[in-house]
Amino acid sequence: MLEIDNLSKSFDKVEVLNIPQLNVRAGELVGIVGNNGAGKTTLFRLCLDLLKGETGNVKIENENVSQTEMWKNFTGSFLDERFLIDFLTPEEYFCFIGKLYGKTKTEIDEILLDFSQFMSNEILGKKKYIEKYSKGNKQKIGIVGAMLMRPRLLILDEPFNYLDPSSQIEMKNLLQKYNTEFGTTVLLSSHNIQYVADICNRIIIIERGKIVRDEIGATPAIREELEKYFETGTV
Repeated sequence: MLEIDNLSKSFDKVEVLNIPQLNVRAGELVGIVGNNGAGKTTLFRLCLDLLKGETGNVKIENENVSQTEMWKNFTGSFLDERFLIDFLTPEEYFCFIGKLYGKTKTEIDEILLDFSQFMSNEILGKKKYIEKYSKGNKQKIGIVGAMLMRPRLLILDEPFNYLDPSSQIEMKNLLQKYNTEFGTTVLLSSHNIQYVADICNRIIIIERGKIVRDEIGATPAIREELEKYFETGTV
């Protein structure tokens, strides 16, 4: 699904990411964990061709992201609120995204039913622009927009940020549903150790731009490793 080969990125001649190789297989739900500045967001921005690396390349279903646009047809992503269009209402934003992928208004409304509990009557029908919403609701709008076309690959940076406990649980349920029912491959970053260990079938720890641990499954030993990492910053 996603292949990374010899990928590196530097800012002001300081290397912030160096990943010789990483392959994410179709159907995996992968959690990327690491402290602030570890390189998680930089990795995602390179995967989405929002940054250019010094070396290497990223392929999504064999499509080089820097050489073609085809991968965008089946990839959904949300990194932060800059992905949103502030002067639209949520309904207008969802229609805009849906129409990009050939969805009718009826189809969009039907898909949005999947997110009714997640949005908890706080987003639709409020007749206000996205810029007027709280950070938590902006987070929800962005995530729903990323999942709206039921992508084959979903990339989310800190999806649990700004969400209240109930919404975090619903977020976890949505990710599991899309992974199991629709076969969506999910790549997410998070500081929430519990949710990463609960839902991800593969966990990758990044430290100073390098992968220092890559494990299948979330065994008790891996959970302990994650806790140790966030306590000490080392593995």
